[in-house]
Amino acid sequence: MKYKVHKFEIEMERDQMRLEEFINTLRGDVISIIPNNKKVSLAQIYGINRKVDFLYIIEKLPVG
Repeated sequence: MKYKVHKFEIEMERDQMRLEEFINTLRGDVISIIPNNKKVSLAQIYGINRKVDFLYIIEKLPVG
């Protein structure tokens, strides 16, 4: 089995369609999507609000 990790830069409020298009173009199966939470303020550190600046998308590639 082979896997590929994609880094997908995202602005959560406006990039839903772009994310859907990207996922639909992958050849293999999506195993996991891991958000990276950017902590830039005291409120974000305490979890009151967060900003996701990119996603790691792990794809299981087809054999062959």
